[in-house]
Amino acid sequence: MDEEAPEFSETMRLALLQLSQDRDFWMRSIYPRLVVEASDEFKFRKESSAPSGFIEWRSGERLVESARRTLLAGAKSYMGPDRHFVNRHGRFAHRYLDQILMGQSAPGSYIITAYAPPNAGVPLSTSAVTPSIALPDLGLASVRDVSQAVVRAVQATVEALEHYRSSGSLSGFEAGVVHGISYEMTNALLGIAENSDGADISVEWDPALPPPVELDSHFELQGSDVAPLNKAAAKLASDESSRFTTMIGRVHLLAKKQAGSPGVFGIEALASGPAKKVRVRLSDEEEYHEAVRAHEEDLALQVSGRLEKEGNLSWLYDATVLRTLGPISDFARPSRGPVMRGQISLFADEVTDSTSDHH
Repeated sequence: MDEEAPEFSETMRLALLQLSQDRDFWMRSIYPRLVVEASDEFKFRKESSAPSGFIEWRSGERLVESARRTLLAGAKSYMGPDRHFVNRHGRFAHRYLDQILMGQSAPGSYIITAYAPPNAGVPLSTSAVTPSIALPDLGLASVRDVSQAVVRAVQATVEALEHYRSSGSLSGFEAGVVHGISYEMTNALLGIAENSDGADISVEWDPALPPPVELDSHFELQGSDVAPLNKAAAKLASDESSRFTTMIGRVHLLAKKQAGSPGVFGIEALASGPAKKVRVRLSDEEEYHEAVRAHEEDLALQVSGRLEKEGNLSWLYDATVLRTLGPISDFARPSRGPVMRGQISLFADEVTDSTSDHH
């Protein structure tokens, strides 16, 4: 950087020579940083059994989706802690996401890179005007402050996981809500750890601003973390003051009357429960994608919500998609009641005559 230094010309020549011989390094590591100027960098990495630099298609989609949800969940926690945000602070979180650029995937393990300009501003409300620099008195939050909230929430969730590994207790998740743990964050990290041979999130703060203190920069996840994260997500999503029900079923109906609305889907129970078919009214539009994926791939879906009966229809209100499970064929069909003598039971793959000796 010092043009007066005696070795400047030779050092610059060698640097340019190296870049000219390694175009991939230039395009992957240097050019993006020059384009976005100052930028904090998030990396979401997932170990894959595919060759270096590749990943199974659906696992790649899941990683991108989970990285997005991690950023959104952490941004919501910036506005204030909560066990389950539902649709609260969703618009603010998406305004934060609008400031972020997604970088090219790096070779090796599959990596999603996000660049967050620390000096940019995020309007606290839809009425705020967005200048190029965040000014608190104009109702703006700096992207750096929101990014710190994201990292703080990830760190608290990983610490709660470590506590669970040593104690078998979910109490760390409850205690960590004040630090940003939420249903949304646990569910996002579950997606990163799921079907992986190891995954991690790392953060590199741009030196344009002083780095935050008391925040880690590297967080590791394991495939075995899926079970406790799933339990924690279900616990944080529950509302003991209302009659909330959890059910596993097959998505058989999808409806979205208005663009940008959370959407409604129908689910048919795959186990005995209070209702066989239920209409699910989601609280978060992001989760509609999970229902679409479950429908397209014939996967069982686990949902939770407030069960109410309206006429001949059963509804789950303020519903949350807890998890996408395995193929529908892996789950038992709901009980259809006893077959009386003289009746014939016709199900998908069986014909049973109750007058015979086999029924």
